[in-house]
Amino acid sequence: MKKSAHLLWGLMLVLIAGLVGWAVRSRGPAVPTGSVTRAEVLALAERYVQHVWRGGPEHIFHGLDPQGVRVDTPDAAFQPQNGQGWWRTDVENVGIPYKWGGFDLPEEFATGLRAGRYAGDCGSAEKRRLLDDAVSSSAVGIDCSGFVSRCWKLPRSYSTRELPQLCDPITDLTKLEPGDIFNRHNAHVMLFAGWVDADHTLISVYEANEKVSRTEHAVAKLLQDGFSAWRYREMRD
Repeated sequence: MKKSAHLLWGLMLVLIAGLVGWAVRSRGPAVPTGSVTRAEVLALAERYVQHVWRGGPEHIFHGLDPQGVRVDTPDAAFQPQNGQGWWRTDVENVGIPYKWGGFDLPEEFATGLRAGRYAGDCGSAEKRRLLDDAVSSSAVGIDCSGFVSRCWKLPRSYSTRELPQLCDPITDLTKLEPGDIFNRHNAHVMLFAGWVDADHTLISVYEANEKVSRTEHAVAKLLQDGFSAWRYREMRD
């Protein structure tokens, strides 16, 4: 009887271990297994910044898409409360436009335009409330975390809530290197490109705001606004 009980207990342990292993496998890896070099990161970022494209009236939209998702393209005629659109029709525009929830490569953006999809989709307080439910499949472009995810060659778009899970914090900002990020939880993320000044007060970054561009920011202001610095664990020099 005692031997049977031990056997039954052993079988139960095997079953439990198998179920736990299945659950872990079904969730997939917590961290991507690939890696990327800093040179590759910057080259990908430049492709987004330098991308030249033309948009027509068919790429402008303000209203509900066929799935009922609100879309506002960042065209020059659009004037939201927090700024103004930028791209114009029938001229050469430079830079991939911002799209809430966007994760398009430059080639995918170009393909989407040829298919008549809308060029970008501005963020808003309502979209931030709805998160993934506010992503339109009728628009093309890229958002801030999608841009970083692409530059790091991640298999999907990781949000600003998730990116730090793939990273180690950088507490000594003088040790920042190109390809690192400044992240603000559930708000915005920027890709560090380099220092602007020898005193380490001003940085140059790549970011997807109204479009992907290279900009400059005061470090003190970023820290005041709640940004923190992070390094992707799979980054190679």
